[in-house]
Amino acid sequence: MPEFITPHGDYRKLRAYQASEAAFDMTFHFCQRFLRKGDRTIDQMVQAARSGKQNIAEGSRASGTSKETEVKLMNVARASLEELLLDYEDYLRVRDLPQWKRDSVEATAARDIYRSDRADQTYRAIWETRSADVVANVAICLIHQANFLLDQLIRQLERDFVHHGGIRERMTKARTDYRKTHGYEPPPQPKKAEPPKQTNRSNRSDQTDQHRATDQPRSTDPANPSDKTDPTDSRNPAAPGNPARGAQPRPAGAHGRPQPQNHHRP
Repeated sequence: MPEFITPHGDYRKLRAYQASEAAFDMTFHFCQRFLRKGDRTIDQMVQAARSGKQNIAEGSRASGTSKETEVKLMNVARASLEELLLDYEDYLRVRDLPQWKRDSVEATAARDIYRSDRADQTYRAIWETRSADVVANVAICLIHQANFLLDQLIRQLERDFVHHGGIRERMTKARTDYRKTHGYEPPPQPKKAEPPKQTNRSNRSDQTDQHRATDQPRSTDPANPSDKTDPTDSRNPAAPGNPARGAQPRPAGAHGRPQPQNHHRP
């Protein structure tokens, strides 16, 4: 069966983690020796150094299921080490202590310590015996190396994600390969429910509404001849034979007088 969770979590072999751990040790002992107890800078520097290495470890452990989380935490570690670097530079600047140039003999020798096999013993001897400006400058060189390695690691993670994708792509591929190998039949789809039939009661109500509509009295609008009332309709008060018709007025004569009615007896 294909495995979609790649090997992960071996952060102790990462050179970026090793350099960050050395920077944390150096910072802890530097603060213990050269900063006054109760100074808030101690907590800030130690926490920044700790965040640098801890986020590398956490991101490496989370990379099996989330490449996004890994990249984010690596960038958090990078930001924490940058904060720590500024703290060391501020310490030297406000005390008028020299900061080594990048290409100086001292800086080159400090960078070579990290590449040696006895780096741990050498760093311990430095923070235990050397002066504050020397320890701070060695720590600055060490942080620059850790930042460089972290930048390389982040770019490598970006390339891996573009080429191989993340957990979702691997899960989809593993599921597709399994279907192709073992066969797959989609489950039967449930039948759709038919709409309810119209009852006779509703039909009767519709017919009743139609009869009511036809029983409406017609309009007698003269502008619409089709709407005039039938004069022969018994319901029309003016229809012949309708008791409600009443007496009709007599037609007028030539001089506007009503003509007399002839009453002839048989």
